[in-house]
Amino acid sequence: MAIPRTMKAAILVEQRKPLVVDEVELPQSLDVGQVLVKVHFSGICGSQLGEIDGAKGEDKFLPHLLGHEASGTVVETGPGVKHVKGGDAVVLHWRKGLGIEGAPPAYRWQGRKLNAGWIATFNEYAIVAENRVTAIPADSDLEVAALFGCAVTTGFGVVENNAKVRIGESVVVFGAGGVGLNIVQAAALVGAYPVIAVDLFDNRLALAKEVGATHLINAGSQDARAEIERIAGAQGVDVFIDNTGQPAIIELGYQLTKPQGRVTLVGVPRKGNNINIYSLPLHFGKGLFGSHGGEAVPNEDIPRYQNLFRAGRIKLRELLTERLPLAQVNTAIDNMRSGKTSGRCLIQMDRRA
Repeated sequence: MAIPRTMKAAILVEQRKPLVVDEVELPQSLDVGQVLVKVHFSGICGSQLGEIDGAKGEDKFLPHLLGHEASGTVVETGPGVKHVKGGDAVVLHWRKGLGIEGAPPAYRWQGRKLNAGWIATFNEYAIVAENRVTAIPADSDLEVAALFGCAVTTGFGVVENNAKVRIGESVVVFGAGGVGLNIVQAAALVGAYPVIAVDLFDNRLALAKEVGATHLINAGSQDARAEIERIAGAQGVDVFIDNTGQPAIIELGYQLTKPQGRVTLVGVPRKGNNINIYSLPLHFGKGLFGSHGGEAVPNEDIPRYQNLFRAGRIKLRELLTERLPLAQVNTAIDNMRSGKTSGRCLIQMDRRA
């Protein structure tokens, strides 16, 4: 089919303001290394909330599109693309995979340039770089497939590649949102014990228990430090994983880990919110590490994790707790902020031609 002239998309026009859902113009040809995808389902990640809130400071690319995990079908490919073809079911992801890193697409909105980078998924169609899509089997569950774009690959990658959790190690997962729930699940899968999930919302903690948490702490009604010390014992925990990006929690994790324990940072503090630690333990085996999407390699990791899902070894459909159309994207974002959404919310695109 020809490239659609326009599509509906959610646009970040101004930081700390609701997204604007409007018609956006697509370029009428694909450049080298570009892939046109019909988006079916897009997840909403905490990273998008950070972009909206300006967590990293002033956004110099406004207005722009958002979203970095989705499932879709390839409509057309540009010159040089060889790893996907028209009709392929694909996962869209922000970590680089196989293929060309083509130029960002030249979308337009209200007569001016609209930025999108190499991937954006809060839109009915997406022109993305070849290395931001990975083909999956045609019979894949496309709702679940969207989670492989970030929530699963990041969560499992944090456990595998960053924290390097070993059988029998104690793990604290502070923040049980979409990524945090998959960290809990991966930690349980590799034999960690105890797996302690901490969050402010009981609905998220209940879901954490369903995917493998052995202990639950509501940090809003319980003393998280005291509870972690009670569960893990005076020696401390082996691994503390923070998804909140809050300096006080990062500092707490640093204090509660064993002398040779590891703290992995998934959440990113707001610009200017620095942490304050006593660094001497770093010289004697304690580790403090930042994660970049779990260091995932999409073309290698997505097939592995898909095999686990197909074999019934991991729970992913249970993590899909809300589905809303693109027109209600701001409601979906509000539900994430308030804790109403316990797992991952999917934006379901209208299936128009």
